[in-house]
Amino acid sequence: MQTSPAAPPQAARPSVPETPGPVGSAPPGPTPEKNSRRFGLTTATALVMGNIIGGGIFMIPAAVAPFGTVSLLAFAVLTVGAIALALVFGQLARRSPRTGGPYVYAREAFGDFAGFLSAWSYWITTWVSNAALAVAAVGYLDVLLPLHHSIPLEITAALAFQWLPALANLAGTRYVGAVQLVSTVLKFIPLVLVSIGGLFFFDPKNLGPFDATGHGWAGGMSAAAAILLFSYLGVESAAMSAGQVRDPERNVGRASVLGTTGAAVVYLLGTVAVFGTVAHEQLVHSSAPFSDAVDAMFGGTWGGTVIAIAALVSMAGALNGWTLLSAQAPYAAAKDGLFPAAFGKERRGVPTFGVVVGVSLASALTVINFASGAKGAFEILVLVTTFTATVPYLLSTAAQLYWLVRGAGERVDRGRLVRDAVLGLGAFGFSLWLVAGAGYAAVYQGVLFLFAGVLVYVWMAARRRD
Repeated sequence: MQTSPAAPPQAARPSVPETPGPVGSAPPGPTPEKNSRRFGLTTATALVMGNIIGGGIFMIPAAVAPFGTVSLLAFAVLTVGAIALALVFGQLARRSPRTGGPYVYAREAFGDFAGFLSAWSYWITTWVSNAALAVAAVGYLDVLLPLHHSIPLEITAALAFQWLPALANLAGTRYVGAVQLVSTVLKFIPLVLVSIGGLFFFDPKNLGPFDATGHGWAGGMSAAAAILLFSYLGVESAAMSAGQVRDPERNVGRASVLGTTGAAVVYLLGTVAVFGTVAHEQLVHSSAPFSDAVDAMFGGTWGGTVIAIAALVSMAGALNGWTLLSAQAPYAAAKDGLFPAAFGKERRGVPTFGVVVGVSLASALTVINFASGAKGAFEILVLVTTFTATVPYLLSTAAQLYWLVRGAGERVDRGRLVRDAVLGLGAFGFSLWLVAGAGYAAVYQGVLFLFAGVLVYVWMAARRRD
């Protein structure tokens, strides 16, 4: 994954202006320095793929089966939108190759407050999602090592899933890259085997109807899309870590597109394979669709063990990548004086304080979930992240459209203006669709979480003016 280690990219950085400079001026904030200890293209691509593909892939076929094979069409539409978003991130990274990605783009275009909202929203998403991943991992671990519903054992296991990736991050980006590459390869081996193997056992009779709901294919596709929408969260991973990516002007965009496309292929092939090997009536009620597919292909009941191992590896890789991202957004904001300065401290190329705070908050939420049994409240928080994750997407795509409308010479390739405008509008529409798919309750609660951060912004802004 990584051909060379990573080092602190911000030594002897220039001072940062409080507001974006005039059109055509250099972007505000620190600029990346030449450093051999950075992610290469392979590492950055694995980071994107590893963060997009967590544990959800193992439940997706059963989740969309009630809508029929129209859900495959929804997958195709969403893939186009996700790739458009990846391309926009690549364009933005060429102009501002700094750690922080969406935060940097929003601040440059719309000022400090928009940048802060992007960083705050993304930060909430990362550590709450890490808590959710750890809880889900405990469920898969129980298949291999029965925990007998022991709360102390479950808490211990969940905390181990969070702190082991955190320790890898604290050891430096060299180890982050190594863990990400290994976990990405290991998770794809069983997924690819099921996807390709399923083609040899594919039976069209298992597919079921195109529109299983009977309410029209358009409605079924939209309903399936609402479930699938969040399968692509993580497309921004390379942009978030641009300061640690070697040659970010080129590699961030390439890694974003390659990682998103690779994840889409795995998602789609895996779903098609399961659809074609497990009878539709069984798949609708399945709690382990990939396990059922393995059992249908090869017989026996060993599929559950294989898939449990694959799911654990997949989620370990996702936790490794998201732990790094949980520190990147506040790191960039701290460098601009919009987050407490401690978040801007680095060691071995990693914002260590941000990693520790993020994993501590996720751990606290995990302990509360298991100790109090407040699974309803926990699920609400997880649902909120589906909204908070899309706020940086909307602001980033809006920033791209802003520069296109302004026609800033250094920020727009005038020869490709029409193409870039269509791409930006498509990515903005995709991001808006993500927000709509979160549902009314998630948007309402997410807005409350988002604007709770206003108090933090007020405090930091006031201190900067003292």
